[in-house]
Amino acid sequence: MALKSLNNIWIRRQQCPCGDWKCYIKLEGDESTCQVTKSEIESTTTTTSSLYDTVFMPYVGQIFRTDDEAFEYYSTFARKSGFSIRKARSTESQNLGVYRRDFVCYRSGFNQPRKKANVEHPRERKSVRCGCDAKLYLTKEVVDGVSHWYVSQFSNVHNHELLEDDQVRLLPAYRKIQQGDQDRILLLSKAGFPVNRIVKLLELEKGVQAGQLPFIEKDVRNFVRACKKSVQENDAFLSEKRESDTLELLESCKGLAERDMDFAYDCTSDENQKVENLAWAFGDSVQAYSLFGDVVVFDTSYRSIPYGLLLGVFFGIDNNGKAMLLGCVLLQDESCRSFTWALQTFVRFMRGRHPQTILTDIDTGLKEAIAREMPNTNHVVFMWHIVSKLASWFSQALGSHYDEFRAGFDMLCRAGNVDEFEQQWNLLVTRFGLVPDRHAALLYSCRASWSPCYIREHFVAQTMTPEFNISIDSFLKRIVTGPTCMQLLLEEVSAAASLAKQIPPRFTYSSLKTCMPMEDHARGVLTPYAFSVLQNEMVLSVQYAVAEMANGPYIVHHFKKMEGECCVIWNPENEEIQCSCKEFEHSGILCRHTLRVLTVKNCFHIPDQYFLLRWRQESPHVAAENQNGQGIDDDCAQTFHSLTETLLTESMISKDRVDYANQELTLLIDRVRNIAPSNCLYQP
Repeated sequence: MALKSLNNIWIRRQQCPCGDWKCYIKLEGDESTCQVTKSEIESTTTTTSSLYDTVFMPYVGQIFRTDDEAFEYYSTFARKSGFSIRKARSTESQNLGVYRRDFVCYRSGFNQPRKKANVEHPRERKSVRCGCDAKLYLTKEVVDGVSHWYVSQFSNVHNHELLEDDQVRLLPAYRKIQQGDQDRILLLSKAGFPVNRIVKLLELEKGVQAGQLPFIEKDVRNFVRACKKSVQENDAFLSEKRESDTLELLESCKGLAERDMDFAYDCTSDENQKVENLAWAFGDSVQAYSLFGDVVVFDTSYRSIPYGLLLGVFFGIDNNGKAMLLGCVLLQDESCRSFTWALQTFVRFMRGRHPQTILTDIDTGLKEAIAREMPNTNHVVFMWHIVSKLASWFSQALGSHYDEFRAGFDMLCRAGNVDEFEQQWNLLVTRFGLVPDRHAALLYSCRASWSPCYIREHFVAQTMTPEFNISIDSFLKRIVTGPTCMQLLLEEVSAAASLAKQIPPRFTYSSLKTCMPMEDHARGVLTPYAFSVLQNEMVLSVQYAVAEMANGPYIVHHFKKMEGECCVIWNPENEEIQCSCKEFEHSGILCRHTLRVLTVKNCFHIPDQYFLLRWRQESPHVAAENQNGQGIDDDCAQTFHSLTETLLTESMISKDRVDYANQELTLLIDRVRNIAPSNCLYQP
């Protein structure tokens, strides 16, 4: 097997987060998954059947442009008829080259007797050849300088039984192992799977019954045996290439750090001083984080099979709703240890500031690392990561009932509170027999990170919208698609980040739609993106009725839909308003329910505290704070970071030192808190 080119080294992660390393997933809509599924097998069968319908019995005098075209035609006819063919004799001359081709039935002729091996019990292998006379002979003819082939002899008389369609597919001529299946077989073989278990696993993954793969166990065994030597050679080559390419990438980081003092990078090495993990962040990313670091997205969708590395990209969302690059990591594996290092390094790059919320894919190792390194940060799992895995997890087990399950899951996601969610979850898993299912158990154990009723009070800005997902996906595709190599990754990430900055905002200020004074007020404060979100809520707010309760709260409900009413509390003295839907806490934009109450109470301006700084227009105040305050902030953070590193190193020498440092630091923190902030670093 020849060594493959390393073009397009990144693929979607296929390892299932359930913890079973043998479990792989195929995401809905994922074009990178190249394995043949049951539907694809059926599609292939249908396509082949349609070709059969257009193939008739060959006849003497039939003309073909090439001998390969004639062989393909005869082979298609043979499969339809219940046999296969092989190439027999060919005749050539000095002037015409090969001018005759003989194609015969696979059972044509007789096996010549062989010398018996000098062993005690020689193996007697029965021959399939029985002297069948079915054949097609081709002759080459050149007319006016143009050559073509015509059928000179043809016979369709067989002296053996022809096979049915479910049997003829098992003839050696029609058994093929597709490229995607070859890669999967090699991966499982490398992991120590015996051939019979590989075949069973492929049948389960494709959702086909035993014996219905387009190849048999013998083909898999022969393929693995033939590839063993090539696999060993490839592994040695890739190991050497990974080492050299990661070293070149590290040197690129060092060179960039010398030219740009704001560029940050770090790496870890194993006992042989080979690079394990590598992380970097550009200077403008650190600057952007100081303004929009409240919400961070950590995307780990892609990994490199040739290099054996996971690509992690940190994103933020700016005040125009666009994804912005914050940092990148390359990790040797998907363990809690690797994720812990990635999070520690990212926080260090960002001057020690933790985000308010971090959004990720569902991953037990990553969940544990976040809980350890960011205990005060809310962890949210993107809903589209959950939904994209449902078919891979449950469609095979549920069969025709999967659509009903999806409908029930969608209803579960609309649960109004935690108690309602728990009740609906128990009903759902019991109804479909998923109580012992490991994927259902994984979903339930992580419910506090993905279920809307649990995460409603977590601030996520507008990162959970389809538009933001598209923004991230387009950024990643600029990096991972097309020919690439590891040593150029730094340049590709930098180019993708620069291109993302050049893309103009998708929104411009639209005309007023409600004529409300609040709308005009918001238009002068918010960015076009944030204003468009708020304006949409204002437009919808007129469809809601308000009922004031005796004890003060307001009940707001849609004029047609009676379910889903919300409770709004309005305090006019300090201009505070809260809604039970928690939309402002979730996105930083007031909801339609609060806007309706403000309108009813004759409020012509939105209280200033409900215009978050992150959603406001860029102003001299923000620019000055960014230019003047950030330098002081960076210097202070670097100074404290250096001191804490020294303190940690010295303290870890003995337990007495640790106890002493802990005691003194506790006293120091209390003293610092008691100092009045009369001389602030930042002046509004």
